[in-house]
Amino acid sequence: MSRRNILVIAYPAQGHVLPMMELSQCLVNHGFKITFVNTEYNHERVLNSLIEKDYIGEYINLVSVPDGLESMEDRNNLGKLAESLSTLGRGKLEELIGKMNETEEDKITCVIADENNGWALEVAKEMNIRCAAFWPAAAALLALLFDVQKLIDDGIIHNTGTPLKHQKIQLAPAMPAMNSEHFVWACIGDEITNRIVFDIMKKNNEAIKLVDWIICNSAYDLEPGAFTFSPKILPIGPLLANTRHGNSAGCFWQEDTNCLKWLDQQQPNSVIYVAFGSFTIFDKTQFQELALGLELTGKPFLWVVRPGTTNETNVYPQGFEERVANRGKIVEWAPQQKVLSHPSVGCFLSHCGWNSTMECVANGVPFLCWPYFADQFLNETYICDVWKVGLNFNRDKFGIIRRDEIKDKVEKVLSDEMIRKRVEELEEIAMISVGEYGHSSKIFSKFVEWLND
Repeated sequence: MSRRNILVIAYPAQGHVLPMMELSQCLVNHGFKITFVNTEYNHERVLNSLIEKDYIGEYINLVSVPDGLESMEDRNNLGKLAESLSTLGRGKLEELIGKMNETEEDKITCVIADENNGWALEVAKEMNIRCAAFWPAAAALLALLFDVQKLIDDGIIHNTGTPLKHQKIQLAPAMPAMNSEHFVWACIGDEITNRIVFDIMKKNNEAIKLVDWIICNSAYDLEPGAFTFSPKILPIGPLLANTRHGNSAGCFWQEDTNCLKWLDQQQPNSVIYVAFGSFTIFDKTQFQELALGLELTGKPFLWVVRPGTTNETNVYPQGFEERVANRGKIVEWAPQQKVLSHPSVGCFLSHCGWNSTMECVANGVPFLCWPYFADQFLNETYICDVWKVGLNFNRDKFGIIRRDEIKDKVEKVLSDEMIRKRVEELEEIAMISVGEYGHSSKIFSKFVEWLND
């Protein structure tokens, strides 16, 4: 019997592609084949990063659609990127599906689209194909997006999305408090970008009404308030390679696996792992303070400095690389799930992206929180205020996190036994959720049944 072909279309950002690839590989393990759609630009990056074809497997076919931007345009401008893709991508996706549906073997039986690609859900419905939405971030954030009209009606935000005053809100008593200035659409770029993103999010709220399922990369017991407040959001996570006994795939940069051998040489719970995801950019001053802070700790550290982390060259403090050569490892990209599961890692200094948050929690590693934009401030609230498994940093009057502050917080988080105890309890919660009888596993099984109907 041939496998049913599911088309999966990711939003064009690293933090969205990775969990959708995890979802795809889980579906392959349940007897489906996947047509995985990236933009042409990201498609090439994913292909170039693959060390072996086996990382993808024979039942995942990587394809692409154009994003509508010129080769030199800024693809970190999420508003412009999303707007261009929704305009051009619609026709290209229809064309792709139409071609595949010419043969029974390749016929698309379902479209699973990132919720941020509401236009793709509309295409599926127009072509009479069943569809589901995937949410790669916290359920609390999606619950907030669903509540946008009420925020406008209650005078919390303008109808353009701009917060009308600085305040904290809770959608429900058991949910995290959210700072209005850190609403995801209000801190994702400049004013024009924020407005474009807000308008797209409102359109997605309409598109989501077309779907049969909304599945989320989270666990009920990590966000009980959010899932109770928005019961149509269904948890199936955390989606992790180590729970399906495979390798991660879908990175935009090739992973430096040599860092795992370096970790093997370090003492248990001693290494500071430092990684800021795919968007964070530092100016020279902050980058150097971070470097000098890591040096001041006297601890071994693994630091991911991807291309584009700073807009300048020669940014390391003079003599820094020579001084830390015996205890510091700097790489362009790391196999993060394997790093976080390594016994030598003592804490994770992170931008608090949701993937990083789930990976860190699922491995019982304490956090140091350094959010940059978008949903990362909400995730910081979960980590520091709700779960209490990490610490955040204080900035000086110039907005800089100084070296002494970094040293101080590293020492505190590594020595705090209560934080370690709580994060180990969260690790157990996360692993139970995706275990054989866990809440996420039960929902995923029902989702698979629906896909097979």
